[in-house]
Amino acid sequence: MALRGIVLLCLLHAAFANFFNSWEGPGRESPQDPNSNSGSACGADEGSCSCCLMLREVDKLATLFNDSLNKLEREYALTYQSLKKTEASRSAFSVALFNGNAFKCSSRSTVNKVIVYKKVFFNLGNNYNLTTGAFTAPRSGIYSFAVTIYSDAGSSQNTLAACAQLQVNGRTVAGSSEQNNHDQEDSSTIVLALQLNVGDRVDINLPPGCFLCDDSHYNTFSGFLLYPTE
Repeated sequence: MALRGIVLLCLLHAAFANFFNSWEGPGRESPQDPNSNSGSACGADEGSCSCCLMLREVDKLATLFNDSLNKLEREYALTYQSLKKTEASRSAFSVALFNGNAFKCSSRSTVNKVIVYKKVFFNLGNNYNLTTGAFTAPRSGIYSFAVTIYSDAGSSQNTLAACAQLQVNGRTVAGSSEQNNHDQEDSSTIVLALQLNVGDRVDINLPPGCFLCDDSHYNTFSGFLLYPTE
């Protein structure tokens, strides 16, 4: 608004100058040649005209402002595209062994088998598969995973077998195993960061002889993308 006011004052100054220079009255000279610049507010000697200098500065400011605005618009467009790309590839999930809260145990395994977690807290990106129990990396990056394990032998005389292994593409990366008849119940946790390629599969294996028990979501599997590397 201040710049507009300055420009308006300059224009008014020029208009009144031209008006009084062209007005024929007592003691006044004849109007200037319309093709001549000598009678204008911003005449031939523009360097000595404060109004013209001010207009020049306003033009410079306007050019600088437009250049800065164009630069900001380009930066905004690039940032927006990057954000949309990141949002499209967001991935996070958290699941638990059973859906209900009634206490029950999985059957003691006789072979290696992938644990299929049925209770889904959230599955952002739908990269955890409820049918296979595997998480598939949607893009290359650094991922964080956490697994909690709990089992109950039923009595101190029974053999406790609380164990599980975190696998990437069928290869064990980290595991926990507790097999004895000294504890009736026990728990363990696996937490680690992994660098994955797009399409890598992460799941939890239940080794032979192991079983898990739950009634309050003690057995969980969670993971999320920390940042992409591609």
